[in-house]
Order: sequence, then C-alpha cells, then structure tokens
Amino acid sequence: MPENRVYVSPDAVNAFLRSYLGFTGGSITSDAKQADASDIGLSGKTYRRIDLSSPFGKTVIMVTNGHLPYPFGREVTGYQVAHLSDTLRKAKSTGAKVLWGPERAAGGNSAILRFPGGYTCEVHD
Repeated sequence: MPENRVYVSPDAVNAFLRSYLGFTGGSITSDAKQADASDIGLSGKTYRRIDLSSPFGKTVIMVTNGHLPYPFGREVTGYQVAHLSDTLRKAKSTGAKVLWGPERAAGGNSAILRFPGGYTCEVHD
C-alpha cells in the first residue's frame, strides 16, 4: 500500500496544504505537531507530521528545515507491509540495501531501502 512522502519547510506548509488539498480533494487525517523525529533520523527532536487522505492515495507531509541526515529526505514513497522482517529479507535477496532500520517509528517499525539503480523508499508495518 503506497503513500507519497513530501518534505516541506515550515514557512511553506500552509500554502502547500491549501493548494494540495484543493487539488486532490483530500483531508487531513492527523496532524502531529510534536512527532518523534527519530523516524526521520533526528533522535531526541520533534517535527510536524501531517497525514492526508485523498482519491490520489495517502500522503505524509514531513515539516522540516531540510537539514536531515542521509538517507532521510531522499525517499518519496513509503509502503505499508504486513511483515517488515519478511519484506526486508526479500528485498535484500534481490539486491536492495537497507540504509536505515529497522527501527520503531511512527507507531510501527520502519526501514529505508535503496534498490539497484538508486530507487529509495521507506517500508513500515
């Protein structure tokens, strides 16, 4: 189940939300103004995480200043999977590399993968 992942600066988030929600006909399903930033590589800090739902699918908005440790900010898609450990095992067997995780993040377990060719994504259960 894919979700779009969008990184937006604090000064642009309101304009982005007006435009994006107007275009997609979506709605905000959650807005955590003090989300645990360990799920974007910033342990001990917080950030704003906004979850949206629309006919275009799910979108997660990460409101940050853009100063994120590698590999965060490079993944633009996340995938919810039934069994993260099985997914990671299968991905590694086909040549993907685990760049981060698995770690407990945003209510579940999460990891970031990079596939041959450079495609980077987040997977979570």
